[in-house]
Amino acid sequence: MFIETEPTPNPATLKFLPRRTVMSAGTRDFASPEEAEASPLAEAIFDLGDVTGVFFGRDFISVTAAPGVEWPALKGEVAAILLDHFSADMPLFHPASAAGFAVPAEGGVIHEDDPADADIIDQIKDLIETRVRPAVANDGGDIIYHGFDKGRVYLRMQGACAGCPSSTATLKNGIEQLLKHYVPEVTEVRAV
Repeated sequence: MFIETEPTPNPATLKFLPRRTVMSAGTRDFASPEEAEASPLAEAIFDLGDVTGVFFGRDFISVTAAPGVEWPALKGEVAAILLDHFSADMPLFHPASAAGFAVPAEGGVIHEDDPADADIIDQIKDLIETRVRPAVANDGGDIIYHGFDKGRVYLRMQGACAGCPSSTATLKNGIEQLLKHYVPEVTEVRAV
């Protein structure tokens, strides 16, 4: 087995590709060692000590290095952990702990969506699912819908996209423009 890597727009985050399915449904973002306790793999990566985030996507794992950490040394250590984990067919989560993974259609909302906006919300979710999420996944992350209120769409960036220097530009110049173009009721996109 060979673990490939790809850079992401976030210089602190590297995308690891094990050439197999990581998450068959949804995604899982670990922002701390405590959150990583749900997964032996995420826990092992955080145990390296130089990691501030681990994200499981459909066919990739994004790892965010701590400030000041150089990727050349850490890359080999992470790849070795991934190789051992997947070669041994170890479980991704500890038994009965997979709760908490994010399935975009069911992500929690920041604002209670108004039933009168159901058609608009369906259009927004469809555009996010078909146009935005695939592009964001290519960069080692994910984006989760969190609500629509008075023209504002609330989204959460995960994985490589969370904390990326270009995430604001992605939200404003990419996603916001796309949503405004196809859904005129959208006036703004905000990160949560």
